[in-house]
Amino acid sequence: MWRVSTKPFIAARVEEFFDRRLEALFRALGWREHVIAYRGYGSSGFVRVLARVVLVPQWSRSQLGRATKEFVKRRGWRSFFTTPCVRAKVTLSLGDRSVTVTADRGGFLDHRITRHGFEPGWHTVTAQTQGSKPVDCAVLVVDDEARFGLVSDIDDTILTTWLPRPMIAAWNSFVRDESNRQSIPGMARLYHRFLDAHPGAAMIYLSTGAWNTYDFLDRFLQQHHYPAGPLLLTDWGPTNTGWFRSGMQHKRNNLLRLAADFPHVQWLLVGDDGQHDPEIYAEFAHTHPQHVAAVAIRQLSPTEQVLAHGTNMPLEEPDELTADDLWIEAADGRGLAAQLGALLDEADA
Repeated sequence: MWRVSTKPFIAARVEEFFDRRLEALFRALGWREHVIAYRGYGSSGFVRVLARVVLVPQWSRSQLGRATKEFVKRRGWRSFFTTPCVRAKVTLSLGDRSVTVTADRGGFLDHRITRHGFEPGWHTVTAQTQGSKPVDCAVLVVDDEARFGLVSDIDDTILTTWLPRPMIAAWNSFVRDESNRQSIPGMARLYHRFLDAHPGAAMIYLSTGAWNTYDFLDRFLQQHHYPAGPLLLTDWGPTNTGWFRSGMQHKRNNLLRLAADFPHVQWLLVGDDGQHDPEIYAEFAHTHPQHVAAVAIRQLSPTEQVLAHGTNMPLEEPDELTADDLWIEAADGRGLAAQLGALLDEADA
């Protein structure tokens, strides 16, 4: 009789084996636990807290250490060489409540807390391990009365990356800092106009990028004046079922989760036609039409298309949408804004 194994995929077990040995080694060298805070979101009924527990050297506490850390962090490569604390215990505190939870094998924490008592707006949940200093994890609590939100891809949608081209991707990710990356014209303005037209609307960035690039992306968003919002990224590498994570499935899962978390919200979905955003958004609009206000696709130039997938034409257009769905395409934020019209002008919505 055949039995289905409940063990994680072998690559995941190998990765955890080596991570545990590296963690033991660096602990022996005096490295300490450190919690990296990511922005999360929530509603009146819950908050989703996102963070990661890693080990850092003792010298990083000094002024010279902090300056060195900031310099190399901006060059990108250091972010990809971290030592996670495997299944670390983390205490989350908000108000007079505390709850202890366990991070995953990569040190990542994605925990849902109910009965928080926060009003709509930005708040903080304190995260701390037994061996780390407390850090504040920001959470955006969306008003229950909000009826609109914005989900945006990042790579090639709001910033130019040429990510699929290996040499350029390596140079951009590991050497250059955010001051050398270009923002897509008009996108930041488009997002602010949408949020101004719909007070209380949620702003969510959904990308297949690695969590290791969080600091870089956060600085880029601030430098180019994009609205603040949670970044939903992914952990590259083995999963419990395979060798690598599926970027498409990551986006699908998070769209479904947003639909469940905010059942009364319609989303403006913004992406690009260089990879699979049109397919993913069309699929979501077809299965959850009540949760889609419009789909806005940034059209890549022929050169960008070649770098994205090898041809100078977009991937095949999706045909799942009905004639009633609002689907617009343009080369930049200005062109998209010109077509969105009513969604940007409903100041009293």
